[in-house]
Amino acid sequence: MLAQLIATLNGWLYTYILVILLIGAGLYFTVRTRFAQFRMLGEAFRVVREKGENGGVSSFQALMVSTASRVGTGNIAGVSAALCLGGVGAVFWMWVIALLGGASAFVESTLAQIYKVHDGRGGSRGGPAYYIQAAVGSRGLAALFAVLLILTYMVGFNLVASFNLVDSFAGYGFFDSRTPLIAGAVLAVVTAFCIFGGGKRLTAVTGVLVPVMGGAYVLMALVMIVLHLELVPGVLAAIFENAFDFQAIFGGFTGSAMMYGFKRGLFSNEAGMGSAPNAAAAASVSHPVKQGLAQMLSVFIDTLLICSATAFLCLCSGVEPDAALKGVPYVQAALAGTFGNFGRWFVTGAMLLFAFTTILGNYYYCESNFQYLLRRDAKRWELTVFRLAAVYVVFLGARMDFSLVWDLADVLMGCMALINLPVIWKLAGPVLAAMGDYTQQKKLGRDPVLRAANIGLEGQTEYWQ
Repeated sequence: MLAQLIATLNGWLYTYILVILLIGAGLYFTVRTRFAQFRMLGEAFRVVREKGENGGVSSFQALMVSTASRVGTGNIAGVSAALCLGGVGAVFWMWVIALLGGASAFVESTLAQIYKVHDGRGGSRGGPAYYIQAAVGSRGLAALFAVLLILTYMVGFNLVASFNLVDSFAGYGFFDSRTPLIAGAVLAVVTAFCIFGGGKRLTAVTGVLVPVMGGAYVLMALVMIVLHLELVPGVLAAIFENAFDFQAIFGGFTGSAMMYGFKRGLFSNEAGMGSAPNAAAAASVSHPVKQGLAQMLSVFIDTLLICSATAFLCLCSGVEPDAALKGVPYVQAALAGTFGNFGRWFVTGAMLLFAFTTILGNYYYCESNFQYLLRRDAKRWELTVFRLAAVYVVFLGARMDFSLVWDLADVLMGCMALINLPVIWKLAGPVLAAMGDYTQQKKLGRDPVLRAANIGLEGQTEYWQ
């Protein structure tokens, strides 16, 4: 009964309520920021190359942490399912949602920078919990958000990511009852090495793994496209034709290409959900807008690059999408048809890397929220206990199937979004003021530096006084 209740709630939340709210937020912020995700795209690429202020976490490193969490097994299995169940037109609506989501990502990550706090080690931390308390004045609502985030990412999604990583070996001959135990132990040790090194080691690891795994995956998609170049015009035509098949859309909206594209785009890039701002706040930049622009790129990397890579890798293979192949089997069939066993192993390797970096990115979000709940910097023994708990979750997840946990984590993340979206809607003013200040300084030929008084927040922020 509990599983059925959670599944029903999950269905309503992600089919109706959140789809409407997230699309509405994307449209609203696109208009209010005057299409910042297009107008300032060149500036976003420029600022992401800057080094961190005073040797701190750079924009690029914070971007890679949030991308590590966003880019996961859903970029492979989720996109495949959207193609097989919703049709090839889902790709077009996935692109639309990414372009709108860039504005939401810009707003929430800029807010995380504006209201971030010093972390006692020369760096900073922040996120929705911090700007909820600072700007809305509700410690209780902020603490609820922090608890929901930890339960969602460190527990729920990391249990599932660990299971998915180990389960990617299930189709091979060497897999037996001992494999999950051994793989889980190895995964837990590697995870411990990364997170016990603190934020700097974690950002360093994701800063290497994310570009490597993403680059290799996109390269494989490009190779597939080149090898089947004659199919590309037909694939593009099918995407647009199927996307605007309005009779099919309104005949059964919940199973249409539009709905599957909306859902895949929204819940892959997580723009507006309140997760990525936790990484954005750690970046050492001279102006909050810089990191807002950098985090905007994470949405595009996740959806326009990685999700599109999966779509074209599959559709240019000549293997037709089929409901019986939904998920990883379709991607494996597409690659195996051209590359044989190598294709199957490549998909397994991609699943491994995507799942592992997701675990690291998810954990990174949680540590600053743990310290928010403590109302201070965590003591060494407190951090040790928290990190050991995170490692144990990874080990546990490798040995169990958590379908109920997956649905529950989805519901909890939905609750995060229901808290975060009204707050960032309410706090659009400071973001727009910061964007105006940034643009004005750029016109004067300066490297923008924020002072809280310049945007009407003197005495209302800790970091920018």
